[in-house]
Amino acid sequence: MPAYLPDRNVIKSRLRRRGIYLLPNLFTTAALFSGFYAIVQAMNGNFESSAIAIFIAMVLDGLDGRVARLTGTQSEFGAEYDSMSDMVSFGVAPALTIYEWALKEMNQWGWIVAFIYCACAALRLARFNTNIEVVDKRFFQGLPSPAAAALIAGLIWVTQDFQIQGNDIKWLACSVTLFAALTMVSNIPFYSGKEINLRRRVPFVTALLLVLFFFVLIPSHPPVVLFALFVVYALSGYVVKIWRFGRSKRNIEPPVA
Repeated sequence: MPAYLPDRNVIKSRLRRRGIYLLPNLFTTAALFSGFYAIVQAMNGNFESSAIAIFIAMVLDGLDGRVARLTGTQSEFGAEYDSMSDMVSFGVAPALTIYEWALKEMNQWGWIVAFIYCACAALRLARFNTNIEVVDKRFFQGLPSPAAAALIAGLIWVTQDFQIQGNDIKWLACSVTLFAALTMVSNIPFYSGKEINLRRRVPFVTALLLVLFFFVLIPSHPPVVLFALFVVYALSGYVVKIWRFGRSKRNIEPPVA
């Protein structure tokens, strides 16, 4: 009796599904390569290229998750692989780059600060993976590691653009690194943007502002615009925290007789 042979269309469908599963992981691999490239460029003293590579890794990291959701190809493997890529691109790469650029002049304190950032990035990613099902989807708990890396990369990029050497602002670099590290492992809420639905209609004014921002404002001076954007985002969590604290304090105050 001849063995059962699956239909050719079924085989093509299975191969197509396997190919789609590769798609988000290819974006993750590209983000991992960008992080690795940033480390290599930092070791060679090309700090501007290293900073740009970290920003590219951040864009690719944002795309892999959206591609996986749009194609219905989320998997545990993809989630774990993404975390490993994030650790390299947003943990090791920024720490090594800022160390080579400015913190090296602080001797042992320099590599200690760089390690604190690296450790906080690892703790931030581990906490995100374990709390993903229990936290409010609208807000991140602590500064996301890509945003923290963008703070460091943005500082390096904008100072390189204005021809400022890392030795001249090593204490500022140290302060920004510690701020990014400690904010990552804090409980400060940061807006996640996960409520934004790209398939939903938006007002014309909103679409116009987005076009102006991405195609006019950012290309006009990328280092300054991107660094300012992530400085505002990093401070926004503290504003939300203070506003929540003030509102809760007003709610518990007893009424005046």
